[in-house]
Amino acid sequence: MAIANAQLFIGGEWVQSASGTYFDVINPATEQVIARVPDAGPDDMRRAIDAAHAAQASWADAPAADRAQILLRAAQQMRAQTEELAQLMTEEEGKPLNESRGEIAYAASFLEWFGEEAKRVYGEIIPASSANKRILVIKRPVGVSLAITPWNFPAAMITRKVGPALATGCPVIVKPSELTPLSALAIAKIFEDVGLPQGVLSVLTGTQPGPLVNVAMMDFSVRKISFTGSTQVGKLLMTQAAESMKRVSLELGGQAPFIVFEDADLDAAVSNAVVAKMRSVGESCVAANRIYVQRSVVAEFSRKLTAALAAMHMGNGLDPNVSVGPLIDSRAVAKVARHVADAQEKGARVLLGGERPEGLGYFYPPTVLANVDESMLITQEETFGPVAAILAFDTEEEVIARANNTRAGLAAYYFTRDVGRVIRLAEQLEYGILGANDGVPSTAQAPFGGIKESGLGREGSHYGMDEYLDIKYVSLGGISR
Repeated sequence: MAIANAQLFIGGEWVQSASGTYFDVINPATEQVIARVPDAGPDDMRRAIDAAHAAQASWADAPAADRAQILLRAAQQMRAQTEELAQLMTEEEGKPLNESRGEIAYAASFLEWFGEEAKRVYGEIIPASSANKRILVIKRPVGVSLAITPWNFPAAMITRKVGPALATGCPVIVKPSELTPLSALAIAKIFEDVGLPQGVLSVLTGTQPGPLVNVAMMDFSVRKISFTGSTQVGKLLMTQAAESMKRVSLELGGQAPFIVFEDADLDAAVSNAVVAKMRSVGESCVAANRIYVQRSVVAEFSRKLTAALAAMHMGNGLDPNVSVGPLIDSRAVAKVARHVADAQEKGARVLLGGERPEGLGYFYPPTVLANVDESMLITQEETFGPVAAILAFDTEEEVIARANNTRAGLAAYYFTRDVGRVIRLAEQLEYGILGANDGVPSTAQAPFGGIKESGLGREGSHYGMDEYLDIKYVSLGGISR
């Protein structure tokens, strides 16, 4: 896909970075350079903010139907270019081509959903306390927004933020991960093609996110920050945002439990565990990180899960037979290896995998660990890799307490045929997203987000629109009868 010679997209124009410098994009399956893109700096961010600020009033006042049409056309074009976009994603991020195709469909669904929601930002009339007054409630766009997105879902995490921003009338600047900038530039090209007005969207690629983001954090005209990434960085952004009271949405780290009760459909639980653990080779904030299985069925579940993961083929995601791609970089491989080694030292037993293969590429094989307990790093940190850590439990009360024993609260999964238990766990598990007999709960029309240290705010659904809207009320006096 042509990306305007790998330039920055600022204010509706393709430009070089102010510094004139570039950085390499690496294919994690081959460790080869696949592109060079501009390395944006503070001056580029200032230019993007100025362009967004200049476009803010006209975009906010544009008819909702016009904003909707642009989003819907962008969704349509994204679907039409699925093969190009998916190949680009696989080359820069590593996930198998079928998963990349699925992500493009997922990304387009956010543009479509928010394009439809753009026409449904309703106000309200509230009964006043006086006969000669009326109280009117209106919603207006919060203003210039900055979206900081991760590498693991390089298209969907952009559209999940850009969609509601544009739908509500907010110009938006995107800072994608330096590991996966090509998908972001491709999305910018789509919006250019469908007629998005100049200044409403900018995309800045850069290897120094700190200086770039600091410019936006210090600029009062930037009124909204949306970030997906680590809890540590999220806390820093929240602190910085307080200086000018910017609106903040944070989707941070997870520590997802996957709970299997003895009355569950074990085959369904295993197939869902494969998806919840191995989607994007485990590099997902909602990936199953701790798999709790009731003791009476832990042996059978472990055997079935091991067989399912052993059947998966690892390799370059462009190979149609591959279902397990590489991790994103060498640091990711080192972290997974450290977690596995720590677990083995503390008594875990390797049922599958556990050793990195030789050769090029940041690969780590599907791995199953038995006899895991909470003393091990793999239960205390996000592994972000293809390791299924299995822990046995005895009672419902026990597993709820163990599952909740974390400062994270993004996603949790549980499998049972007991309807009462479904409701009890929905109420008692301290997580923002719950998959009850469902390992794939994410969808554009549902409110995605966590509690505790997993973040603030929601993305997707009509709640995602609220994140970009200010509520104002007008007390209208002088009404005579």
